[in-house]
Amino acid sequence: MMKMNCNIKVFLFMLFMANGVTMLHAQYRFDNILYGAAYYHEYMPSERLDEDVRLMKEYGVNVVRVGESSWGIFEPQEGVFKFEWMDRILDKMHEAGIKVVLGTPTYSIPAWMAERHPEVLAQYPGGGQAYYGIRQNMNFMNPTYRFYSERIIRKLMERYAKHPAIIGYQVDNEIEARNINNHDYFVGFRNYVKNRFKGNINKLTKEWGMNYWGMNIHRWEDFYPRDGVTNPSYKNEWERWNRKAIADFLNWQVDIVNEYKQKNQFVTHCFMGAFQNVDQVESFRQMEYPANNVYHNVQDGQDGQLLAYVGDFMRTVAKGNYLITETNAQTTGWDSRNQYPPYDGQLRQNVYGHLASGANMVEYWHWSSIHYGQETYWKGILGHDLEGNRISEEFKKVAGELRRIGTHLVNLKKRNKAAILFSHDSYHALQFMPYSWKDNYPIHKVYGALYRQNIETDIIPCDQIQDFDDYQLLVIPPLYVSTDSLLDKISHFVYKGGEVVMLYKSGFCNEYSAVRPQKAPGPLRKACGFYYQEFSSIRGMALKSEAFSLNNPVAVDEWYEFLVPETAEPLACADHPFFGRWPVVTKNSFGRGHLFYIGAVPSDELLEKIVRMAAGNAGILSEANEYRFPLIIRSGVNDMGRLVHYIFNYSGIGQGINYMFDDGKELLSGKIVRKRDFLEISPWGCAIIEDL
Repeated sequence: MMKMNCNIKVFLFMLFMANGVTMLHAQYRFDNILYGAAYYHEYMPSERLDEDVRLMKEYGVNVVRVGESSWGIFEPQEGVFKFEWMDRILDKMHEAGIKVVLGTPTYSIPAWMAERHPEVLAQYPGGGQAYYGIRQNMNFMNPTYRFYSERIIRKLMERYAKHPAIIGYQVDNEIEARNINNHDYFVGFRNYVKNRFKGNINKLTKEWGMNYWGMNIHRWEDFYPRDGVTNPSYKNEWERWNRKAIADFLNWQVDIVNEYKQKNQFVTHCFMGAFQNVDQVESFRQMEYPANNVYHNVQDGQDGQLLAYVGDFMRTVAKGNYLITETNAQTTGWDSRNQYPPYDGQLRQNVYGHLASGANMVEYWHWSSIHYGQETYWKGILGHDLEGNRISEEFKKVAGELRRIGTHLVNLKKRNKAAILFSHDSYHALQFMPYSWKDNYPIHKVYGALYRQNIETDIIPCDQIQDFDDYQLLVIPPLYVSTDSLLDKISHFVYKGGEVVMLYKSGFCNEYSAVRPQKAPGPLRKACGFYYQEFSSIRGMALKSEAFSLNNPVAVDEWYEFLVPETAEPLACADHPFFGRWPVVTKNSFGRGHLFYIGAVPSDELLEKIVRMAAGNAGILSEANEYRFPLIIRSGVNDMGRLVHYIFNYSGIGQGINYMFDDGKELLSGKIVRKRDFLEISPWGCAIIEDL
């Protein structure tokens, strides 16, 4: 029977691969977890390369990231290149068996460029101007900047593409549009809009409602810049342009790198944990392993949620595994006002938190703490004294564990049946037309409602969605801006038997951020089973409901839609003499599925209960869902076709759990764990159990 179960798991794993779920994008093959840090020998107060390499070997570093901030050292004068200092670093790393990711240094221009070519510096809305003295101060669309960027990238690739230490390249660093508003950037936007509307200026005027306040134009030459614009349609299209410009810039760099890189090398970029300003699908198009920089709360605020959130997004967009290129080592901050080093065990717990979502590499920023500059207090594995410490000893412990069990954890594949639908357009449109003084696009609230109940989920962006066939449950934050076709796909998903939890304001505006001239929620009306014509801002209210028993009396807040059921079943109304006549939570049977709608900002408790109700209908609940935060359970399939289960205790108090999966081996301790065994998870600890 045990052998049969193992064969079934292997069969399912291979089936997932055949369906493209576990597509491996990179030709570089991860055969173990990479664990290390960014390394900047050029920042050191004295010569210590040999000592750093010695300590790295002692502590178990097997990968470093170098070079992304050092254009001014590679090219100290225009056309004068110096690479010998990096040659020495790469040679020493290779000699020590430490792998290297080399960054293109385009996010920090050299001083000579700013002095000779001030036109490369960014201009901002309202007439602001970037100055030299900080990174990311350039207009990345500027042709002069592009010329010099291409030259330094080619020089680096010509010199280092065949260096045996290098396994991959990071193009640029933590890119965003950064409010660039230079004239050439605006001209690019104008051309983008002209192309989007196929040159039809009358269609632009109609769809954007530009006759309002007399903001219409009759020639493309009259198209006005972003400064002073009040039109929401214009603003949202500008954000789309920002995302396109970023993706084009990154793909431009990747094209150059790809001319030189070896078949066994990958290309990546390190994005930040906030996703709203980047078109991930297009930006990742040519990258085998996308990367992310994740900084999060520690000490009593450590909960693992941001790590999981980032991983569940990155893994979904990449359709595979991803990298963590920066994360907390010790304290963080651009000053010393918020210095919170992790508690004992938290560094270790965070590493396994990343791996549980599908990361193949975890690097810290950075190897050693810097003695000068803006990030003096953004501390690395080594402190300012450059000696071993509590954190480096914990790093060493984790590195030893990964050498021993990393082959069982690398290339983890996940097949989640729940998904959260992320909308860039809705995020921005709700900042331009906010309904709240708080969070106007509560995706973290939505994610937390699943995470705390151990309902594993993917986060899927609206960009280029074909269908939702891989899922049984969709949870949708306010989908304020959407095409009719996307709303039709959601309705079709429900009709075929899917379960949906949808939040307020969904379906209200079309893709141009213009309100649909029909009863809300527009094309969703049949799937939702109601319509509404009015809404109101509110203050916190309790509910009248037999469906939900809540501990917190304040269940809805900030916003209230006057839902008029047609086929929908009312589940809750406000306990209020006026608002109480309209339901605020409904459930509609549509085809073989159900759509739960929440017409107000729900409390965390109410949202959790609705999500759990829908998950139960979807048939995706298991014994793991009987446990909730601070016990977090995450699972996946490893390279050997075996299920691996991570159990985390995000608290300073030991937690017990009755093991609910098939018999397995706890990889950290080597002990056999039987189904129904009682496990004690230590404070800030974890267990990792692989099915036998």
